[in-house]
Amino acid sequence: MFKNVGKSTLEQIDLEDGFYVLHFQNESKEVQIFERDINSTFIQIHFCLRGNSKFLFNNGTYSFDVLDNRSILLYNPQRTLPIHLENQPKTTLVSLLISIEKFHSLFSKESGYIPFLSDENSNRKYYDDTEIKPTVSIVLQQIINSNINSSIRELYVKGKVYELLSLHFQQDENVEGEYCPFLVDEQNVLKIRKAKEIIIDRMAEPPSLQELANEIGLNIKKLKEGFKQIYGDTVYSFLFDYKMEHARRLLESNQFNVNEVGTKVGYSTSSHFIAAFKKKFGTTPKKYIMSLQN
Repeated sequence: MFKNVGKSTLEQIDLEDGFYVLHFQNESKEVQIFERDINSTFIQIHFCLRGNSKFLFNNGTYSFDVLDNRSILLYNPQRTLPIHLENQPKTTLVSLLISIEKFHSLFSKESGYIPFLSDENSNRKYYDDTEIKPTVSIVLQQIINSNINSSIRELYVKGKVYELLSLHFQQDENVEGEYCPFLVDEQNVLKIRKAKEIIIDRMAEPPSLQELANEIGLNIKKLKEGFKQIYGDTVYSFLFDYKMEHARRLLESNQFNVNEVGTKVGYSTSSHFIAAFKKKFGTTPKKYIMSLQN
């Protein structure tokens, strides 16, 4: 199935019963909304290759952002999680919808380090938010850009999705500790997500860790551990990356000069902003703007 809505596209590839791929491409200047019913037996894995997407659940009670170059995994056997997606302009998103039965058949031997496959977690909800690995990003681009004969494209994409799953769940032997981002306490998850929203909203003047912990109602230890568990990074390292990505998009808009962009993301002097931008992207803001004009 393929739909073209204005300057946005949606493609669905049915690999087999209980196994689907959705590809969203929003090149318009408007937020694009997509809705789809899905029952509680499905695992949802959403990969945002570019831009920003938001998933709303339970009439907006829960919302999950999928930021640039990040992925989220959602599974709740106790509650249906119908998709209500808001795709921001200039966003590319690939989603995998896999029945738990199909997933078990693929990873039955790996349940020891994929938490929601273990017996003790079989009836628990699961949420994971991670950075997209470079190897995974390559496979996602191959899926998106596959222009092979339509008669064998489904087979090609199916093989790439299997590769994608194996790479996404592959353990990094250099990482210490267990691979277990499973958070049982739903209230703590919501508090950590609130912390993320606070630092993004106040990126120009972010609160201290103690102030942030007080505001969300967690102690610093749980804030730091929970934030790292959900977002794969420390609070301020996450904020730094977010500020730099936001600065990059502001520069691309051609609406602000370098000094104005630096001020908007919280740098009192242009020299500090330039140094931070170069640390993140390997080039200065001015040179980055010039590269867009070539």
